[in-house]
Amino acid sequence: MKGLKLSLMVLMATLLALGLSGMAYAFHSGGVAECEGCHSMHAPKAGGKYLLVGTDTSSTCLTCHGRAGDTGPSSYHIATNDAELTKYSRPIQRTPGGDFAWLKMTYAYNGVTYEEGYRHGHNIVAQDFGFVADEKNVVPPGGGTTDAKTFSCANCHDPHGKGRRLSNDTYAFTGAPIIGSGSYGAVPGAGEAVGVYRLLRTPLYAGFNAYPIAVAPSTYNRTEAVTQTRVAYGAQGSNTWGNWCASCHPNMHSADNYVHPVDQNLGSDVSTNYGNYVKSGDLKGDPTKSYLSLVPFAQSTGAIADLAKNAKIDDSALGGPGPSDKVMCFSCHRAHASGMYHGMRFDQGYEFMVKAGDYIGMDNPAVGTTGRGPTQARAKYIADWKAAYYDRPATNFATYQRVLCNKCHAKD
Repeated sequence: MKGLKLSLMVLMATLLALGLSGMAYAFHSGGVAECEGCHSMHAPKAGGKYLLVGTDTSSTCLTCHGRAGDTGPSSYHIATNDAELTKYSRPIQRTPGGDFAWLKMTYAYNGVTYEEGYRHGHNIVAQDFGFVADEKNVVPPGGGTTDAKTFSCANCHDPHGKGRRLSNDTYAFTGAPIIGSGSYGAVPGAGEAVGVYRLLRTPLYAGFNAYPIAVAPSTYNRTEAVTQTRVAYGAQGSNTWGNWCASCHPNMHSADNYVHPVDQNLGSDVSTNYGNYVKSGDLKGDPTKSYLSLVPFAQSTGAIADLAKNAKIDDSALGGPGPSDKVMCFSCHRAHASGMYHGMRFDQGYEFMVKAGDYIGMDNPAVGTTGRGPTQARAKYIADWKAAYYDRPATNFATYQRVLCNKCHAKD
């Protein structure tokens, strides 16, 4: 037995040495994992319950998903550990959903706070990792009822993963064994199933009213300094991302009561704008190369095989939307947290993202630390903004780039 354990450790070390650490490992395998990965057999961690290995639910998740020791984006890690946050001065994970460590980044200058950390996304409570309840919203904005003091990863994800996608791209809660992850485009054979995307909660569990449809590339936690990470989101019938998010935000993203249109067809005007928009002042782009991961959209399909064709990291699938593709909550927001208020993918707190050729940090001479400079920058520096934009050089945008609402609306 000792020899077997040693061999497994050597194999893992070899995989890491070969550079496979960015790939998704199969601990969950689309459904419930081995019990002892999350639970102690005899007693919970001191102060905890449910025999969990962490003090609370999210702490248990972060035992794996927030490990220390990273030097950059690493596989399934979704929260930069405090040691690395201190070392690198800002979150280092680059998952499509974002890095929860942005919740700890409060920006102040000369004793004035310009941007509070808790406003950067979903405030999970993870006592072992220093994540605390939302300081303002005691329940989710938009009519939700979840208590912020108990909000955890398990409010959105089902750690036991009973939801499944069958071989005909329909969804169920039972009926076939789950053979693997449903996040990366696998199509199960007849009589088999794969898990729901990212083990997200499903209609038959806790009353959620839509199945989430998407395909991610297997290597997804990575810098976008050179090429983009494209998650191919889908929508079919009532299985839309707006309906799924409406489970917690019913008055914000539900039928006939939209703050912003969601789950609606983009139509010819918006899809044309998206395809032509390159940057402020440039509407002469190639629609076949127009996709921007800072402003994704949902394809109007639930066919996983079709979505998988676009789940890429090499910029080989950058086609823009058609009129029947849809705007969704994730077109503007990241699911976890980001370097912008409200988990936004791009900043909307000042008219410019880029000013005089660089991000709007206080170390940009066109912004500065006097007058309105700290307010425009929200007391951030260029490196903070660059990290929030997943390491894209500012030269990817216009010299004076306005907010990316214009990717769809073209008002700049």
